[in-house]
Amino acid sequence: MAPTLFWIGLGNMGRGMVKNITEKASLDQPLMIYNRTKQRSIDLSEKLEAGKTVVVDSISEGVSKADIVFFNLANDKVVEATVAEVLKSDVTGKLFIDCSTVHPETSDKVGKIFTDAGAEFVVVPVFGAPATADAGGLVAVMAGPKASVDKAKPYFKGVTARVEIDMSDKPYGKALTLKVIGNTFVFAMVEQLAEGLVLAETTGLGTDYLHQWIESMFPGPFAAYSTRMISGDYYKRDYPLFAVDLARKDAGHALSLAKSTGARLHTTEIGDMHLQKVKEHCGPMGDVAGIYGAVRMEAGLKYENGE
Repeated sequence: MAPTLFWIGLGNMGRGMVKNITEKASLDQPLMIYNRTKQRSIDLSEKLEAGKTVVVDSISEGVSKADIVFFNLANDKVVEATVAEVLKSDVTGKLFIDCSTVHPETSDKVGKIFTDAGAEFVVVPVFGAPATADAGGLVAVMAGPKASVDKAKPYFKGVTARVEIDMSDKPYGKALTLKVIGNTFVFAMVEQLAEGLVLAETTGLGTDYLHQWIESMFPGPFAAYSTRMISGDYYKRDYPLFAVDLARKDAGHALSLAKSTGARLHTTEIGDMHLQKVKEHCGPMGDVAGIYGAVRMEAGLKYENGE
C-alpha cells in the first residue's frame, strides 16, 4: 500500500509540485494539503482532479494521518515555527521532506530536531521557476540518510523533477549550501540582463536587437527573464513569480555564507542593493526581475518601461 502523504505550504513552487504528485505519483489516498490561508488550499484542490486532494484544517490533523510529510515554506522563521507545530503530534517513524530554501545551519538544526524525535528527515531544495514546477521540470537536490532519501525519490525525478542531485548521507546543510550558491547564479543572470538591456536603451540601440541576440546565444532562463523585462511583466503581474522578500532572504543567506568563510560575492551584493530599491518602489509585491527597473532608475529612466 502506498504511503499517505501530507503537504504543508502552497506557494508558487508548492502548488506545481502538488499538482504533479497528484498526477504522476502512486497514491492510494488523496494527498492532504494545508496552507495557513485556507482558501489557497481550497482553490488548488478545486483546480485538480476530483478526489486527488483533501484540504485539512490543521497541521496536526495532517501529521497524525500521514506517513510522509512535505513542506515548502517561505523562510527560516516560518520553517522553525511550523516544525514546532508539527512536533505537537507524534512523529515517530514518519518521514519529513523539507523543500524550503533556508540557511544551511537551519537545515541541520531542523534535521536534528526531527531525528531526535524519532522521525526521518530529508532536505530536497529545488531549482526552477513556477512554470518549471508546473511542468515537473525542477532540479532536486536530495540530502539525508540514504535509506530516507530512497523513500523520498518516488516523488521527485519523473514526478516533480527532471533531475536529482543525490547527496545521500551528506549533512543536510550541504544541500542547502548548493541551493544558496546556485541562487547566486540567478541573481547574476538577472543583474547582467538588467544592466545590458538598460545600456542598449540608453545608447539608442534599443532592446529588441539585444533580446534577439540573447534568445540566440542564451535560450532558456536568460531569454525568459529578458522577455519578462522588456515586456514589462516585472511590474505588471498581480503576484510576483520570485518575490523580492524571498530573493533578499536567499541573497542574505549567500552573503552570510561568504562572510563566514572570507569569500566575496560582488554580484550578489550589487543584486541585493538593487533588490532593496525594488522593495522600496514596489513593496512586498516586487519581483526579482524588478532589478531591471532599479537599474533603469539609476540611468535616469522610469522604473516602469513603456510608459
